[in-house]
Amino acid sequence: MSRGIGIALAWISILAAVLFLVAPLAVIVATSFSPTPVFDLPSGGLSLRWYERIGRLDGFWLALSLSLQIGLLSTLLSLVLGTLAAIGIQRGRLPGANALAALLVSPLMLPGLVLGIALLQGFRMVGLTAAWPALLLAHLLITLPYVARTMLAGLARFDFTLVEAARTLGCTFPGAVMRVMLPALAPSFFTATFFAFLASFDNYPISIFLTDARTKTLPIKMLQYIEEAPDPTLAALSTVILAATILLLVLGDKFVGLNRMAGTSD
Repeated sequence: MSRGIGIALAWISILAAVLFLVAPLAVIVATSFSPTPVFDLPSGGLSLRWYERIGRLDGFWLALSLSLQIGLLSTLLSLVLGTLAAIGIQRGRLPGANALAALLVSPLMLPGLVLGIALLQGFRMVGLTAAWPALLLAHLLITLPYVARTMLAGLARFDFTLVEAARTLGCTFPGAVMRVMLPALAPSFFTATFFAFLASFDNYPISIFLTDARTKTLPIKMLQYIEEAPDPTLAALSTVILAATILLLVLGDKFVGLNRMAGTSD
């Protein structure tokens, strides 16, 4: 009887936690269909007009384009640098390898506001005042830890003797890497890309210090919309972003598996 009560309490706790996490998102989704121009749950019918207004928001396409550019480029650079760093730590037998691995993920340990202020002051000291390159470097700093940590976990399970075996069978070193290492690490690459891009695309506390009047990422632009003309269009835009994230998770589950993405299964 006591074991059954314990299981029931565990399920109740899980359901309560899920409800606590999902409820705000459900409210945003419901608000996006409101027929009234206020943030309110729909009553008396549903409306899609706020979704139609997303593309007409002032500066929306420029902000979306900037977020995609910064997100994709910083993720690509992080994949290259983070993978090379992870290989060096795993295979280089470097002194202080554990300290280097901790250093790579250290930006995640700092509050975003603190990191944003530090980057702003640092860029000013070296004379970097242009918003675009400053944003790229800052987003590289916040995406690199996701890539490095994921690739370190993936490389820890990879047998490097397979590369040497491919070379003894006639493959060049680049060919062995392309045919053996990259396919084996594909789940790690996908996971690193997924989390790094989302970390960049959704970043607000660091970007707010580095944008200017003409260069604003989508999260910063959304804050401006709230201050200037709040209406359910923002809820509709948030719902679209949420749907895109869920779609990426579904694709990740299909091609990689959520267990492997979470690092809980080989």
